[in-house]
Amino acid sequence: MTGDPATEGLRAYIVGGAVRDALLGLPAGDHDWVVVGATPEDMTRRGFIPVGGDFPVFLHPRTKEEYALARTERKSGRGYKGFTFYTGTDVTLEEDLRRRDLTVNAIAQDENGQLVDPLNGADDLRARVFRHVGEAFEEDPVRILRLARFAARFGDFSVAPETMTLCRRMVAAGEADALVAERVWKELSRGLMAQTPSRMLGVLAESGALARVMPELLGVEEVGPQVDRAAQQGLPLASRYALMCRLTPERDALGRRMRVPTECNDYARLLPDVLDALDALDGMPDGADAQLALMERVDALRKPERFFELLDAAAVLRAVDMPAWQERVAAVRGVDAGAIAKACAGEPARIKESVRQARLARLVDLQAG
Repeated sequence: MTGDPATEGLRAYIVGGAVRDALLGLPAGDHDWVVVGATPEDMTRRGFIPVGGDFPVFLHPRTKEEYALARTERKSGRGYKGFTFYTGTDVTLEEDLRRRDLTVNAIAQDENGQLVDPLNGADDLRARVFRHVGEAFEEDPVRILRLARFAARFGDFSVAPETMTLCRRMVAAGEADALVAERVWKELSRGLMAQTPSRMLGVLAESGALARVMPELLGVEEVGPQVDRAAQQGLPLASRYALMCRLTPERDALGRRMRVPTECNDYARLLPDVLDALDALDGMPDGADAQLALMERVDALRKPERFFELLDAAAVLRAVDMPAWQERVAAVRGVDAGAIAKACAGEPARIKESVRQARLARLVDLQAG
């Protein structure tokens, strides 16, 4: 680590995702480092900024990249918080790598670019296989969620049979029941934004974890490919979540269980209404009133972008004439409600219906044109 006083003489290695992605030829993200043979006092003396809660993690004073002291961990209770950590200067790099989740994430790289790969993660990368590092995998149920999310991101990787067997054993032992809503949503949302979200749902279903963390979710085999199409089209998270929940009657309960953001819950609630209205309009050659009713139902006049994103989500399932809807929304929003209110001076009860009739007239004119 020459040329940098903060790291001069420090035994630091790049680990995890940055090494994995570089070996796959993918763009490098943030570098995470593991430091061997140092104490917290050594790190602060070098100017590193401590940020770790459960174990010593530090930010580089200039690059702000994360440097964690090499550690071992031991299970001390149920769930993903039931661990005790040891970060003594005698912890080796190999010991730190052996506590990680998957072999492809347990590869380190030294300052000269040489790989340290005691678990043959590079071989699994070449074989496109996700394999757990060791039996310690089953001590942390979050690793099931991470495995599922990685499957969504790396669509050509398979899960080693023995790793899936271990996940099932963890679920049967009740480990997945200890997962908290925030952590489930964090991994689920990242998986939904990956390349092939259906693979995440498939891994969770195959392991048995889906029924524990999202028992309300129905129709996974049907909605999974639809969410994949939404991913291919670059639709936002709320739209992908709404498509995932489309066949789930208890979507409100699902949203509460995972403490889903309001926007995602709103999209999940409104998408079925949009689909029903579009289906009904297919049989209405003169559907101005129904068109306006849909726009009112989803508050398209105040939130046009949300309406268009809902239409994009609907277009994953059926044909949608987006230019026509954009023209309709523009026409309706062009009605001067203030001028109509002035014209109804002294008769406030007439304002709402007069505005609606003016908007309806704009839609009728569009159809006639």
